[in-house]
Amino acid sequence: MKSIFLLTILLVIATFAVAFQNQDKNTREKQGEKKVLSEGVNKFNTATFAGGCFWCTEADFEKVEGVVEVTSGYTGGHKENPTYDQVSAGGTGHVEAVEVVFDPQKVSYKDLLDIFWRLVDPTDPGGQFVDRGSQYRTAIFYHNDEQRRLAEKSKEELGKSQRFEKPIVTEIVKFTKFYRAVDYHQDYYKNHSIRYKYYRYASGRDQFLKKVWGNSGSGKQKAATDKKYSKPTDEELEKKLTPLQYKVTQKEGTEPPFNNEYWNNKKEGIYVDIVSGEPLFSSLDKYDSGTGWPSFFKPLEPENIVENEDRSFFMVRTEVRSRHGESHLGHVFQDGPPPTGLRYCINSAALRFIPKEELEEEGYGEYVQFFSGKK
Repeated sequence: MKSIFLLTILLVIATFAVAFQNQDKNTREKQGEKKVLSEGVNKFNTATFAGGCFWCTEADFEKVEGVVEVTSGYTGGHKENPTYDQVSAGGTGHVEAVEVVFDPQKVSYKDLLDIFWRLVDPTDPGGQFVDRGSQYRTAIFYHNDEQRRLAEKSKEELGKSQRFEKPIVTEIVKFTKFYRAVDYHQDYYKNHSIRYKYYRYASGRDQFLKKVWGNSGSGKQKAATDKKYSKPTDEELEKKLTPLQYKVTQKEGTEPPFNNEYWNNKKEGIYVDIVSGEPLFSSLDKYDSGTGWPSFFKPLEPENIVENEDRSFFMVRTEVRSRHGESHLGHVFQDGPPPTGLRYCINSAALRFIPKEELEEEGYGEYVQFFSGKK
């Protein structure tokens, strides 16, 4: 009887010992996770955006590779610790916003800006889609001077791209304080998925974005695009490019007319940046300008084109550069044919031509449809 009793006691002790070990192990693991997160915070950056309903902007930014955490809340106003009802009623000065913590080694602030523009209607000063009122206006809240510079540049480039007919009215404001919304509003798209999907569809947001941006509209797709098209280091460029290509793209050089690779190229396909590979022009928009350089009356992807004022050689011209590769491409003039009246005069040395038959193989399959049925 005693032996049975002692055996029972030993089993109980053993059980508690195992449980204690497991609890101690879990505690150590949680402490380790907190330590890793704490160490990681030092290498993470924060961005703050207002894009209308924070349920939607939170959901979109959380899909971006390199984003660590997205929090819904309020900022930009004068009332301390505002509630959802107070902000949504107006009068607090706050907007619905999201705080985005991101790893700059995986996604840059510039990438996030590009994604942000594809999530909103930046021309609407009175709200976003079905949500009306200043509390739903768009805004970018910068945390430092570099973010401010990048945001202003990004906004300017979007305006010049002519993607929108109306002017860009999104505010760029210095960040002050962010108030986190209650848990009910965090991860709303996950915790209340049916309501969220119904609201999002009924809001008209996705319908508008698809109309404006087409298949390149989603933030997730754009993040992948930005990651795909980037500028190599100068050392890599010197190895990759010919001396002429380097001179043209990196030193704003100009190749000779009528003595370059594509001025008389009549094959069908697209032209991409020799540096980054981003799509720039199509043979469907190419014409013989008589200048001896490849000429196009419009870009294939306007958002990949950046225009700057050029005052070199005692004249004022409009320089054309690629957005991701930052390559000097040439200049644009207002003496082109209809329907745009523009002439993009581009250096062959800044381009790589991809024939329509090789688009799929080269990773540009989305452009095959433009040449379907053509021989």
